[in-house]
Amino acid sequence: MTPDQAGLLLDYHRWARERALDAVAVLSPEQFARALGNSFPSVRDTLAHLYGADEVWYSRWTGGSPRGLPPPERFPDLAALRTAWADLDPKMRAFVAGLGTGGLQRTLTYRAFNGQEGTLAYWQMLQHVVNHGSYHRGQVTTLLRQLGAMPPKSMDLSSFYRERTG
Repeated sequence: MTPDQAGLLLDYHRWARERALDAVAVLSPEQFARALGNSFPSVRDTLAHLYGADEVWYSRWTGGSPRGLPPPERFPDLAALRTAWADLDPKMRAFVAGLGTGGLQRTLTYRAFNGQEGTLAYWQMLQHVVNHGSYHRGQVTTLLRQLGAMPPKSMDLSSFYRERTG
């Protein structure tokens, strides 16, 4: 993976997330926090998990060893999530850009929450972050439909590429 490709993946990750957040913005506070029986109880909890995972990987990349995700209650509303991501996004981008081609190939050994060690190349971790986001954005789409709200605009990678070149 090249640094340009890594930056493009981060662009996609943010673009797709913003589409999901824009769709969530129509929810009432009650709908945002309503337990619906998914992997994570609510839209808020699913988005908090998604943010938390981004934060955890960034922490690992910068020498941290987080032991868990932030609690969903840290994000009482959508604005709190948007603010957190607005702070984290440029840090992630700067870190990944600073790796360069050689750095993307380097590996990092980290400790997972269950105590097991894992070792991945930075480009693999970045792909994981984006793939993980896609999975949970799909869950948010389902939750929105359960609440009777409109789903986000297409978050497909192909839609992103077409929009970028069109």
